[in-house]
Amino acid sequence: MIRPINLITFSTSFILRLGKNHLAQSFLLSSPTENLIPKEKVIRFSTSKILLRMSSSDSSTKKRVLVPIGESSEEIETACITDTLTRFGAEVVVASVKSDGDLVCKMSRGIKFMADTTIEEASKEDWDLIALPGGMPGAEHLRDSKTLQKMLLEQKAQKKLYAAVCASPSVVLASKGLIGEGATCYPAPGLRGNMINPVDAEIVVQDNVITSQGPGTSLKFAIKLGEIMYGEEKANVIAKEMLVEI
Repeated sequence: MIRPINLITFSTSFILRLGKNHLAQSFLLSSPTENLIPKEKVIRFSTSKILLRMSSSDSSTKKRVLVPIGESSEEIETACITDTLTRFGAEVVVASVKSDGDLVCKMSRGIKFMADTTIEEASKEDWDLIALPGGMPGAEHLRDSKTLQKMLLEQKAQKKLYAAVCASPSVVLASKGLIGEGATCYPAPGLRGNMINPVDAEIVVQDNVITSQGPGTSLKFAIKLGEIMYGEEKANVIAKEMLVEI
C-alpha cells in the first residue's frame, strides 16, 4: 500500500493508489496539459427534484462515488475528482474496467494508478454518483465496458447522478444516448462532432448529468459535483481551502 504524502514526483513506473484511504494531496506531473479558454464558466439548464434533494441534504451524510478508470485514462482529471470529493466527505472508490481484472492502469501520461476494485465488483453496489475521467484511448475503454455501460444506464433510469469530463462526454455518454443536446466536452472537432449542439462552457449541469471540458477545468468540475451532493455552503468552504475561485 502506498501511504499518502504531501508531494510526489512521478515516474512512469510509479503506482499511485487513489480512492478511499489512498489519497495523495498534491502532484508534480511530468507532462503539461492543454490550455483551455472557455467562453462561459457554468451552464445550468434545469434542476430536477432529485438534485434539489441532494443539494439540501445533511452534509454529514456519506455519499458514495465511483470513478472508473482504464488504460490511458487522464490522471489529472482522475486525481481531481477523487481528491476533491474525498475532501467533501464522500466515500470515493476507483474501479478498473480492464477485462483481465488487473487493478493497475497506466494513465495517459505514463503514471500508474492502482484502483480499489474491479468494475464487476463495483457493479454489485449502489452509487450516488458515477464520475468518468477522460483521456484517450482511456475514454474508449470506458465506453467498451459493458458492465459500466449497464451501470450508467441504471443511473439514468433512476435519475441518479453521473458525470463526465474531457473526451468522455462525447466518447462514452453521447455514444450511448446518455446525454442530450447542449452538453460540453474537450473542445476538439472530432469530439464535439459526436455531440448534439455542444456548448463552449467549462461545466454544464443538465438535471442529473454533469459534463466538463478537460484537465484545466477538473477542479471546478469536482467542486461542482460536491456542491450538488453536499450543498453550496460546503462547496464554498472546500473551494476556499483548496484556493480555487468558483
